[in-house]
Amino acid sequence: MINILFVCLGNICRSPSGEGVFKTLVKRENLETEFFIDSAGTSAFHVGEQADRRMQKHAAKRNIYLTSRSRKFAIDDFAKFDYIMAMDNDNYMDILSMDKQDIFKNKVFMMTDFSPLYQGREVPDPYYGGGPGFEDVLDLLEESCLGLLEIIKKNHEL
Repeated sequence: MINILFVCLGNICRSPSGEGVFKTLVKRENLETEFFIDSAGTSAFHVGEQADRRMQKHAAKRNIYLTSRSRKFAIDDFAKFDYIMAMDNDNYMDILSMDKQDIFKNKVFMMTDFSPLYQGREVPDPYYGGGPGFEDVLDLLEESCLGLLEIIKKNHEL
């Protein structure tokens, strides 16, 4: 089983969307038994909450359903997950700072590392913006998740 964790700050917009997009792609390819997919936040601001309603609404327009509840990233996640996908530079650095022995760095990636179209770009936090921000996030995530899935399929011969 391949374990993937999507991480943003509060785990109510970007990371649950990454989780939902990736689950949708995996389901389309009948690979659900090959993956465990989850999301978390580097903060505990929204622990136990569902994804932001606006994000849920925009995702649902694309037949992507966000069903997870927010949780905080835990040190145990380093050992549990094969791919830890950070949405922006701050979260990337926050995750790496928790790896005190610097042994899990090879598991931590920027979300757009897997997108030829958006490589090098952060996934912006849409929380304080309007509808176009949520759509931009979903565009970035769909493109990046497609690239991630292709790399995983190639590397794991799926």
